[in-house]
Amino acid sequence: MSRKKKANPEWTGFQESRPYGTKYDLRADFVMVYGIGNDLPARIEGWKEAGYTIHLMTGVSWGEYQDYLYGKFDGRDHWDEAQTIRDGSHMLHGKDVPYMVPTISFAEYLATYIKKAIDCGIEAIHMEEPEFWAQSGYEEAFKREWLNYYGEDWIPPHVTPDAQYRASKLKAAMYYRALDRICSQMKEYALVTYGRTVRFYVPTHSLINYTQWRIVSPEALLVSMPSCDGFIAQIWTGTARTPNVYKGVRRERTFETAYLEYGIMQELTRGTGREMWFLHDPIEDNPRYAWSDYRFNYRQTVVASLLHPGVSQYEVCPWPWRVFSLPYPREDGTGKETIPGDYATVLLTVMNVLRDMHNHEEVDDGTAYTRGIGLCLANSAMYQRGDVIGEDDGREAFKYDGTESADKLSAEQRDLLDWSAFYGLALPLVKSGVPLRPVQLDNILTFPGYMDDYRVLLLSYEFMKPEHPGIHQALGQWVRDGGVLIYVGDGTDPFHEVSEWWNRGAGSKTYDRAEEHLFESLGLGREPEQGEHVVGRGAVMNLRVNPAALARTAEGAERVTASIKRALEIRGEAADYRESGVLRIQRGPYVIAQALDETGSDAGTELPGTYLDLLEADLPVRSGIVLKPGDNCLLYDMRHGSGESPAVLASSSRVRDEERDAAGFRYVSESPSDMTVSTRIRLSKAPSGITADGKETAVRYDAASGTLLVRHASSPKGVRIVIAY
Repeated sequence: MSRKKKANPEWTGFQESRPYGTKYDLRADFVMVYGIGNDLPARIEGWKEAGYTIHLMTGVSWGEYQDYLYGKFDGRDHWDEAQTIRDGSHMLHGKDVPYMVPTISFAEYLATYIKKAIDCGIEAIHMEEPEFWAQSGYEEAFKREWLNYYGEDWIPPHVTPDAQYRASKLKAAMYYRALDRICSQMKEYALVTYGRTVRFYVPTHSLINYTQWRIVSPEALLVSMPSCDGFIAQIWTGTARTPNVYKGVRRERTFETAYLEYGIMQELTRGTGREMWFLHDPIEDNPRYAWSDYRFNYRQTVVASLLHPGVSQYEVCPWPWRVFSLPYPREDGTGKETIPGDYATVLLTVMNVLRDMHNHEEVDDGTAYTRGIGLCLANSAMYQRGDVIGEDDGREAFKYDGTESADKLSAEQRDLLDWSAFYGLALPLVKSGVPLRPVQLDNILTFPGYMDDYRVLLLSYEFMKPEHPGIHQALGQWVRDGGVLIYVGDGTDPFHEVSEWWNRGAGSKTYDRAEEHLFESLGLGREPEQGEHVVGRGAVMNLRVNPAALARTAEGAERVTASIKRALEIRGEAADYRESGVLRIQRGPYVIAQALDETGSDAGTELPGTYLDLLEADLPVRSGIVLKPGDNCLLYDMRHGSGESPAVLASSSRVRDEERDAAGFRYVSESPSDMTVSTRIRLSKAPSGITADGKETAVRYDAASGTLLVRHASSPKGVRIVIAY
């Protein structure tokens, strides 16, 4: 599917609510001016003068919408549209900033402000975070929507699993309706009024995070929305550090969680023609951590994202003002400090590497992995995550959004938050160095050939349900063509009893559980015995265990990896099963690797060769990289480029206007103000002199590697570097 080409490249961008400032002018391709307040035209003009392509970003579920809430917009108070939990309190994002129910009225309100942004000439609009909390659904507006949608009186979501499931399905449908209405209406407005096309994107957390945090969103529904041009995968430390359980140990696993999150977002748009940007955040919404913590976890998320080569566009930073201007706690507790200079340099190096990533394909570096393994995940996982606690249960609903400590939650609440049914299947494989891909089950019916890259699929209906019987027909054909399906489940999930297509039939067409229809479609009867079953040229492995139990012990993790090994044996590909202590990829000159911990081995992973270390401020040249378990790296392989000289290999600035002749090498270096730029240049011999805007600057020539390190003060308008031979 091809879509209208953009006038300018948009490989990297960032969002910012403040007026233009040199200190956080990241020199990316586009800026998402945030918010639809009265100062929007002035903010747009400031960033436009700095040379940016201008997008607008605003919240579709929350924002500074007090004029709507208090009746100034249309004369009617709209607090009845604020998301409300069982005790009558509102779900708030801040004072007088509730999460909203996406009513038609609210969509029309947002549209009036977006028109103003189109009038200002923006090229794209991002409607971010369509979020409906699973434990809400008690507001009057939602009760009205329930009556219109289901044709019956509202049922409190907490009463039964069926009520919770139906409430969540309605929430997802409402946000689809709101976004489709806004995007279609505004595209028409731009064409009719100005004769130009405006693109619409949805920045959204991953399906994994929304499910774990118990938030409902349209996610896969939006892939089929004609007016949606793509997504930003909002994955960062704040989502990825949410604890999970592996071998019975509950802890943060930022890399592994981020790896899975970026994976499901890559799969969301694979083969659809929609765009995807991966987000990184050098800090996070929680301001209570020290810079060392932010830096450690930022590295984890960047490395995790780069291991997914199907995406090469990035939002390099949300709110750069807060990164480069605000202070955060010192590790010793003696006050606060702004960003360390070296960390600022590293961040800009990474951002410029990300902007270069689209130029490079994945390289076969000889690393052998167990490829073609997928774990199915569907939108319906979000529908099973509310507080189903019964009328007389005294437990209170709880909210977790990553800005508060999960330690404040009860043991029961933490157990619900852990979502071990999913992680019990996913983590054993990632920890074994198997590049597992979460598979967007909802896409199977929509996009032909979607499963062609997979040899083995893991599937469980203990934490999600199939929303259409045709999914089983597609899975059945894939198995008959040679795939191996591993079904994991014991039938104990209370959501098997929700009123859905599998139990609404008559007589022999009624099934107690969706898995019965799956097995029958495969020709195995409704309840095949545990074990292996040949189906066509493929097979089904039926594991009668709740996947959550597999997260609690080392034996459970071993059972998962053993099942994958056996599935490949069934296919006659036993030699293809490999476990590794590292996940690694090479994209052009860039080597990205994560050494895995919790593997039972203290052995390091060695990467032979000579590299630039892109995660250090002075871009040092290193030979024979050794990664200990838990370490990671982002490197520039010095073999790349056949030693051409001169050549900029890496820089913490955006380099433009390169000129080469017999006299020397010249270029312009652009980066935010108030930082030190590091640039590593391949140069066959030491230069006779170097200047930055006519002044001599610090350099260091390394004869062994044939490279020159240039360091100078920064400027977003550009510093002219002249290297004389």
